[in-house]
Amino acid sequence: MVPVIALVGRPNVGKSTLFNRLTKSRDALVAEIAGLTRDRKYGEGKVGDKPFIVIDTGGITGEEEGIDAAMAAQSYQAIKEADIVFFMVDVSAGLTNGDRMIAEHLRKSGKEAYLVANKIDGKNPDLVLGDFYELGMGEPLAIAAAHNRGVSSLIEYVLGELPESEDDYFRELEGEEAEVHEALDVKGIKIAVVGRPNVGKSTLVNRFLGEDRVVVYDEAGTTRDSIYIPYERHGQEYTLIDTAGVRRRKNISEAAEKFSIIKTLQAIQDCHVCILVLDARTGIVEQDLHMLSFVLNSGRALVLAINKWDGMDQEAKDRVKSEIDRRFEFLTFADMHFISALHGTGVGHLYDSVDQAYRSSMAKWQTNLLTRILEDAVASHQPAVVRNRRPKLRYAHQGGSNPPIIVIHGNLANELPDDYKRYLANTYRRVLDIKGTPIRMEFRQGDNPFAEKEKEIRHSSKKRADAVERTDNKRKIKLEKARKQLRKTYKKPT
Repeated sequence: MVPVIALVGRPNVGKSTLFNRLTKSRDALVAEIAGLTRDRKYGEGKVGDKPFIVIDTGGITGEEEGIDAAMAAQSYQAIKEADIVFFMVDVSAGLTNGDRMIAEHLRKSGKEAYLVANKIDGKNPDLVLGDFYELGMGEPLAIAAAHNRGVSSLIEYVLGELPESEDDYFRELEGEEAEVHEALDVKGIKIAVVGRPNVGKSTLVNRFLGEDRVVVYDEAGTTRDSIYIPYERHGQEYTLIDTAGVRRRKNISEAAEKFSIIKTLQAIQDCHVCILVLDARTGIVEQDLHMLSFVLNSGRALVLAINKWDGMDQEAKDRVKSEIDRRFEFLTFADMHFISALHGTGVGHLYDSVDQAYRSSMAKWQTNLLTRILEDAVASHQPAVVRNRRPKLRYAHQGGSNPPIIVIHGNLANELPDDYKRYLANTYRRVLDIKGTPIRMEFRQGDNPFAEKEKEIRHSSKKRADAVERTDNKRKIKLEKARKQLRKTYKKPT
């Protein structure tokens, strides 16, 4: 039960910079590029003992067309969801018609709004703030978000205006039917939707949620940030992560796109299950394999979604399936679904594979179970002889989850052939019914528990051998002396 604050304003007035200041993070992309933020982005902040949720939005100009219109729709939706609106203006640019349009919309919405004048650093407030009184939104609250000037005072002032009791606060907002805002929290199974640009990732996210939660437009690179969206389905909590499309390195020119790709790769490492979306119309390209390689190297559970399957003729479908069988021959553990994110065909079945992959990646197994499986596998097929010795595998235990790690101890374990390691991994996958996630096998060559005893025995044997050798040498010396004495005593006469 915390207030929700929406940051709205024209493009490039500093909304994302203020978002990062309020959440004490770097979650929102920041650059001197207008229109960098496109989707609603949520974060948590706290001042003293007062928490709040803040929403970063795209810029509004009032003249939006194409993708800008979809971005503006997201911003207007954030205003509807919010309890408090920070209307941000840029004092260095002065008052514009876009500012007047946004102010008019806020007055009609009836939301509690505060006029926040950003980029005040190095300027005389008395001179630059005068024009903004024309908006009729009270006294402008001056800040410099980039330098963290006035930000703490702003949020303390706004939250200080709220009633002491949250129950009183919500009654003042909505009467007896107050909407209770739960704290934003990333819960349940985290699902990252990844792939090349324009393969339908955002469309799939909206289909999962049943609403236009993220901007969808027929243009590559629509999504620029990683958007975390918690929700619940059939009593199970999920968090969807919509990510930016990753292109080949040589095609990346803008700095903002480079940071978007970093956010995508971080989201892959942060999630539990990756849904790799492929475009059935264009087939599998090298960049799809690069994305797949990163997901597998990260050890994340994987589900493949072949999108835009609807409307294709049978010959084209057969060609795509043949290509998938050829290029993904090694990917036997991951489920594959042929879907249409736009029309919803096959999307519901993705949940079954996601749940199964999550259970497999987070499963816990007892050491005695893993050891018994190892013993049975070795009994069925022993490892090959290495340096005139056959490796002896003693026991196995679990070393971690997401991905599951199985650690095997034994003599010469590090020198097992690769094909025998794959044999053991496939045995564990089959017996434990592991689906949707890679398995990592670690082999540790254990120390000989009798090494110290053997060392003592060798040392003792050496001492005894040295003693015997010294005794023999003394005996030889005595015998030689005796012989010399006898030769002198019984020397033949000349």
